[in-house]
Amino acid sequence: MEAIEHPPIFRLPGIPDHVTYTWLVMIILAGLAFVGSRHLQLVPRGVQNFLEVVLEQFQQMIDDVMGSEGRKYLPFIATLGLFILTSNLMGLVPGLVGVTGNLNTNAACAIAVFVAYHWIGVRKQGLLPYLKHFAGPVPLPLKPLMFVIEIISHLARPLSLTLRLFGNIVGGHILLAVIFLLIGWALSGSVPGAIIGGLGGIVTIAFTVGFLYPLKILVAFLQAFIFVMLTMLYIAGAIEESEHHAEQHAGHH
Repeated sequence: MEAIEHPPIFRLPGIPDHVTYTWLVMIILAGLAFVGSRHLQLVPRGVQNFLEVVLEQFQQMIDDVMGSEGRKYLPFIATLGLFILTSNLMGLVPGLVGVTGNLNTNAACAIAVFVAYHWIGVRKQGLLPYLKHFAGPVPLPLKPLMFVIEIISHLARPLSLTLRLFGNIVGGHILLAVIFLLIGWALSGSVPGAIIGGLGGIVTIAFTVGFLYPLKILVAFLQAFIFVMLTMLYIAGAIEESEHHAEQHAGHH
């Protein structure tokens, strides 16, 4: 990617770029949280008002998907969503690195989700009852097969989360980089080629600014939304299994 895209404007010696810019995202979000909560007001203004609106949107999504039981997971879900969104948008700025364009970052987020929703399920049900529901409501001879299928399905979730986000973000970067590379190649040729390339470049730039960049901004928001929505669904699944198990236990009594 660095051969056809603008290299990062700053680097730390010996530290991978995606780690450096992950720290930058953390600093940005921590700075916004500090500024927004420094002088809390009953009638919010400025950064406090902006952050409250954002958190209310997350809370509304949680209520719709998980119910009131999911509100306790707002800090985890909102942090994950804001980190991914900020990283996606940062990748649209020339000279900055979108850390979601790196498999390691996406895998770390996906593994955090994987561990979190299983931990929630185990805490609510206990280890053995939680593992028991993997076998599903099927006849006893089919339970081992169903258990294996469910385990494979759950193991595929972090892989799916990682590759979906990575593919959509990197695909957009490659498309933009190739377009700018072609413009530069056309302008570096002969005079007639430069004239034709210049006219084509103007059209291409207009297309990029007027359509491609807005589309990439939409994709940045959409991919963050999809990642958060799937996270909520996975946690909701663990909560529902716990509630179902509790209802069955109460029914037996």
